Amino acid sequence: CNLDRLLKQVIRKYSSLFILKKLTLKYEEITQSVLTDEKWLAVIIEQILSNALKYTNQGYIHIWFDAADHALVIEDTGIGILPEDVARIFERGFTGQNGRISGQATGLGLFLCKRAADRLGHRLAVTSEVGKGTSVRIRFSMERLEVFE
Repeated sequence: CNLDRLLKQVIRKYSSLFILKKLTLKYEEITQSVLTDEKWLAVIIEQILSNALKYTNQGYIHIWFDAADHALVIEDTGIGILPEDVARIFERGFTGQNGRISGQATGLGLFLCKRAADRLGHRLAVTSEVGKGTSVRIRFSMERLEVFE
């Protein structure tokens, strides 16, 4: 999957929200291709970007590829996630304090992202600081796959 092409499609889908919220997109072009299911990876990225847009009211969203970690990184300058909530965000039905306050969360989006990522052999990792923002990393497997005829 050409990661740059896929990301540009997803970003285009959310372009009106960037404009409406007056958020800056810091996008570093990605030359990396990854072995994945393009449609499911798009679903994962859409959910992560949707959350970043939902919980970021000023500043920017930064999307880049960390070649050393073989990971796509989506960072925002949003409200952040409480430390005790970060450990539970991939649990089914868990919304955390931010989701309960905003009333916009179902607790299913990141749960489904985690399940899809696991099946694709990708790992999701989240770090966050309240009042400063959140960083989500999608780490792609570097294992060689055997191809059967």
